[in-house]
Amino acid sequence: MSDVANAPKTWAGIRRQLGPGLIISANIVGSGELIVTTKLGADVGFIMLWFIILGCIIKVFVQLELGRYAISKRKTTLEAFNSVPGPKLIVSWLIWLWSIMWLAIFFQLSGMVGGIAQVFGLAGSELSHTVLAILITGSCATLLYIGQYKFIQNFSSIMVASFTVFTIFAVFSLYWTDYGITGVQLSEGLSFHLPDDFVIAFAAFGVIGVGASELITYPYWCLEKGYGRNVGPDDGTEAWIERAKGWIRVMKYDALLSLAIYTGATVAFYLLGAAVLNGRNIEVDNENLMVNLSNLYSTSFGEVGLWIFIVGAFVVMYSTVFIGTASNSRLGTDFFNLLGILNLKTDEQRQKAVRIACIILPALFCIFYLSFSKPVTLIAIGAIAQALMLPIISFAALYFLYFQTHKQLRPRGSWIVFLWISAFAMTSVGAFQLFRAVGNFLE
Repeated sequence: MSDVANAPKTWAGIRRQLGPGLIISANIVGSGELIVTTKLGADVGFIMLWFIILGCIIKVFVQLELGRYAISKRKTTLEAFNSVPGPKLIVSWLIWLWSIMWLAIFFQLSGMVGGIAQVFGLAGSELSHTVLAILITGSCATLLYIGQYKFIQNFSSIMVASFTVFTIFAVFSLYWTDYGITGVQLSEGLSFHLPDDFVIAFAAFGVIGVGASELITYPYWCLEKGYGRNVGPDDGTEAWIERAKGWIRVMKYDALLSLAIYTGATVAFYLLGAAVLNGRNIEVDNENLMVNLSNLYSTSFGEVGLWIFIVGAFVVMYSTVFIGTASNSRLGTDFFNLLGILNLKTDEQRQKAVRIACIILPALFCIFYLSFSKPVTLIAIGAIAQALMLPIISFAALYFLYFQTHKQLRPRGSWIVFLWISAFAMTSVGAFQLFRAVGNFLE
């Protein structure tokens, strides 16, 4: 019981306990924002701005519900999924569905490796993509092998600050160019219209804001930060209820801070894509991905903008690979432990297994990319898989709320209404993706 502690109530105390949201922010503002979101802006212009903002905000209610369960029950997301009713084959049907998305995310992170390799090429590197991919994934594995939670949190904070400042500054700098954003364009973007072809918009919904991957990994970082450990086991006392409420409140501040960060960055990337790429009829494709995206910054900053883009793109994508590897190493370790392949009984055994996974996963990302060198396509595969997982995650969040969350820890009615709206929106997007995937298969 020595780890049990009451949650801070002052802002100074709460600020010291923030961190999980910064980690997932570094993962969020990556492939979804730099590539998928800017591609959406390049394809449709400003008309989907409202959709981007909604996509960022709406999923935070499910995120917090999964975090509430993790903190009060002190269970990881996969352990929680394993408690959902339904057929089991060693583990729950829900975990097997998740495992398909988990494998698809390998494609997404592999695409990020390819994007980073193109950034080095844009900077004038003469190294082959094979050598660059090995250097990128090797450095990521090394840093994660030697670094623990505090290092990951600090690394994420630096990355988040860097790319957020760069991107928002680039948007404001457009006002000194021919592509300055006008009030009319913003009004068009907030008019709640859909383009004729909104397939990519639904694909983008899967990764903008808190994607399915981040929804699942956020509780892991909350537990690793110590929120659940500080609450302690449920002994049925009023003291436990108050501790749980206090640390759930801290988690809300953490999630809302990350919401502000990634929404600002996502909107900035979308506006750059709509103003510059759409305005200049520049496509985002596999062959000239980084060259075309560099126009986002060179249009704002001139010749020096190319180097600003190179640094910014590296920071954005490397942080995604870095945090994606850290998160998926923890998920993979948990998955194989639930299957009984691993037998991890102590925190020390788990940490050792996670470090080994941090070496294996980057090697797989490298192999995936070198075997299929189309970064935009690879990232799109991961985005679609995440969108397909959203209805399942929504169902799980509602199940936890009504059947497993302590009655005294349940949110108020207005919060529940927004949770249902969030679940409905996520389910609709997932159903659309499934319908489209089946249609393509039949064709």
